[in-house]
Amino acid sequence: MLDLSRVLAGPHAAQVLGDLGADVIKVEHPRGDDTRRWGPPEHDGLAAYYLCANRNKRSRVLDFTRPADHAALLELIAGADVLIENYKVGDLARHGLDYTTLGPRFPRLIYCSITGFGQTGPLAPRAGYDALIQAMGGLMSITGPGPAQPTKVGVAIADLGTSLYAVVAVLAALHERARSGLGQHCDLALLDAQVSLLANVAMNFRCTGEVPRPLGNAHPTIVPYQSFAAADRPLMLAVGNDAQFRGLCRALGEPQWADDPRFFSNPARVEHRAQLVALLAAKLSEETCDHWLAVFGAVEDGAFPHGPIQDLGEVADDPQVRARGLFTTMDDGRTPCIKSPIELSRTPVRGYRRPPALGEHPEATWEDLDPAPGSPR
Repeated sequence: MLDLSRVLAGPHAAQVLGDLGADVIKVEHPRGDDTRRWGPPEHDGLAAYYLCANRNKRSRVLDFTRPADHAALLELIAGADVLIENYKVGDLARHGLDYTTLGPRFPRLIYCSITGFGQTGPLAPRAGYDALIQAMGGLMSITGPGPAQPTKVGVAIADLGTSLYAVVAVLAALHERARSGLGQHCDLALLDAQVSLLANVAMNFRCTGEVPRPLGNAHPTIVPYQSFAAADRPLMLAVGNDAQFRGLCRALGEPQWADDPRFFSNPARVEHRAQLVALLAAKLSEETCDHWLAVFGAVEDGAFPHGPIQDLGEVADDPQVRARGLFTTMDDGRTPCIKSPIELSRTPVRGYRRPPALGEHPEATWEDLDPAPGSPR
């Protein structure tokens, strides 16, 4: 497959497909992907940002505004199953590289466009970046301590969510092509993905007409489902049903709370959120986080989800994270890597090739590296 995209959403989608066995050629302008220069931090001269989304690829430099490079790109497209691009709407059309032009010429091609606002609508020509989409797509309005402090999520969730939808779309199109023999255009928009990722919050609004407000670390329809301050540091409770709430009350030494009519059921707890949260906050502040984690961890009958709020240093040392091997290295044994979360029993991810240097594979073609059997190329 060809990766003509830059920055995060498109490259991350191509990386996921590369992890799954696709032969990915990343076609870059002579300047290279912008994220190559989005450092420090860096590792061996490559920005950490670039490293996060470009493993399992080869890099070929082509400036398609030059006739020879344009012809070379068309040769690559002729042999590709999938093309991912994230240029602004209309940019590639000026060079005859849009789907309207390429689709009839290469009818089996699956052409995936990732843009801020999609291929249609009044904002289609505009560029879209993650922070802008979080703002315009409603996410910032429900994130943060209160309405006066709309807050961006700490990772580019609009980009990453869109990238995963793009992977789903490409795989669905490949599956359909196996029956019809025809490719198609996949139109992915960051705004569309962001709105869809509002999920239950958006559905609450659709069902009631009530505009949701930010609740900090709390949940709009489950109580208690939020962070609480222990004597030394905060912890998280995620009590999802009445049996779990009874277990929490017993663990806290306050079993009578579970029989209180105000707290007996989740709807009642939502209605009396302020009273219950005040009781829990006062109780949990009496002991340290480690004390409560030990107490809660000893609960068997009526266990409930709970845990510490960990920084990345603590995440790296977490026994579960270590057991799953999430922090690893690439095939060179030295470049840091975050392992793919996809675990397949028969066709596991085979490895992680270091992201390529700019133009590292100047003559890359589809014959150079055979894909895994049955995988997209």
